Amino acid sequence: MKIITKSVLTLSLLAMGSAHAFELKSQDIQEGHPMAKTFEYNSWGCDGGNLSPQLSWSDAPAGTKSFAITAYDPDAPTGSGFWHWIAFNIPASVTELPRGADIEKLGGQESRIDYGTVGFGGVCPPKADGMHRYQFTVWHYQLKSWI
Repeated sequence: MKIITKSVLTLSLLAMGSAHAFELKSQDIQEGHPMAKTFEYNSWGCDGGNLSPQLSWSDAPAGTKSFAITAYDPDAPTGSGFWHWIAFNIPASVTELPRGADIEKLGGQESRIDYGTVGFGGVCPPKADGMHRYQFTVWHYQLKSWI
């Protein structure tokens, strides 16, 4: 089965009032290009490597306390999209994830995703469903003083 996917690297800022040039890059995936079988899920009719892609980011605003990463497919035929990855509490000292990252070893945590598992779940659109977009987003958290 040939999986046709398109990756989208998205950068979202979760800090209020931030106008910083925060940048996300990947050596493994490129916007508008098919994702390799390495990043395909290994269940639900797919037989890929189910590895998360390498990601790196730079220029996080001063005062960043931690990062979160999400991977989302807005084209999934669910009516609400499909969450492939939710990782959070990644220490601010981490600015790169290797391919197949172990988020826990980096000091972060992962949440249950729409496959019903915890951790990264690779691409696996339904057969004959056409191109899907996968949005990888890095969020940053800053604790602001309210006094």
